[in-house]
Amino acid sequence: MKTIQFREAVCEAMSEEMRRDESIYLIGEEVAEYNGAYKASKGMLDEFGPKRVIDSPIAEAGFAGISVGAAMNGNRPIVEFMTFNFSLVAIDQIINNAAKMRQMSGGQFNIPIVFRGPTASAGQLGATHSQAFENWYANCPGLKVVVPSTPYDAKGLLKSAIRDDDPVIFMESEQMYGDKGEVPEEEYTIPLGVADVKRIGKDVTIVSFGKIIKEAFKAADELAKEGIECEIIDLRTIRPMDREAIFNSVKKTNRLVILEEAWPFASVASEITYQVQENVFDYLDAPIQRITTADTPAPYSPTLLYEWLPNAHDVIKAVKKVMYK
Repeated sequence: MKTIQFREAVCEAMSEEMRRDESIYLIGEEVAEYNGAYKASKGMLDEFGPKRVIDSPIAEAGFAGISVGAAMNGNRPIVEFMTFNFSLVAIDQIINNAAKMRQMSGGQFNIPIVFRGPTASAGQLGATHSQAFENWYANCPGLKVVVPSTPYDAKGLLKSAIRDDDPVIFMESEQMYGDKGEVPEEEYTIPLGVADVKRIGKDVTIVSFGKIIKEAFKAADELAKEGIECEIIDLRTIRPMDREAIFNSVKKTNRLVILEEAWPFASVASEITYQVQENVFDYLDAPIQRITTADTPAPYSPTLLYEWLPNAHDVIKAVKKVMYK
């Protein structure tokens, strides 16, 4: 095993797949000459050249649409958005073309394309640069949605996403690109749609994904000092969702807390809550608790931003609530 940064894991995944398959290319703003806005494509222009690592204009609808057409004609594009906040400019291409083309063409066209880049808050970036869109894209049939939380998961899942014959939304975080973790030296992939039990416990299940899961680990460490053992499930893939992993954990712990960095209305947490009460309601010993951002646009003030974002204190409070402590 080697220890690398999250951005390096992303770069390795793309580079290894591009060496394996010449139909794969990377396109986006600053991905080539600048080595990526977050240096996730460092060195790729030198290795693969400007025809396969392509700097685009500031025109998300344009380069997303071109890549959907390229995918229909035998290529396997990786489209990088500098932030998924900017993907809204291209959402028509993603939702109305990439996601629906297989069905509308009667199966004549697959769209093997990955849309990737950072999602959610990254500090003091203001309301228009701090939104999470996992639940938006997961709402659309035809899209797969992946949100890794570690370098190991990022590399293995991204390789699987690139090989997938359907469009995949692959969401990262600006605040995780410098995170370090162990990654195997040899090639590996992680299947989409499989959650990971990151911490084993018997008292309460915490389900989360992406960078906000770090707050769950902080909370679990503190709760362990009080004798409360938390089981932490990292969804990794939002759609398709590994419901059985959640159900099996709830059957063991009888309590569920869901931690998500998104607005509460129509959230991923809302869907999980429905699925659990529909399928394993009789195992619950307490009402499900969900922790989300405040139901407002993201503030700029650091004091307000701290209150807006979920944190470990919120997790501890929710766990104690389901434990009746």
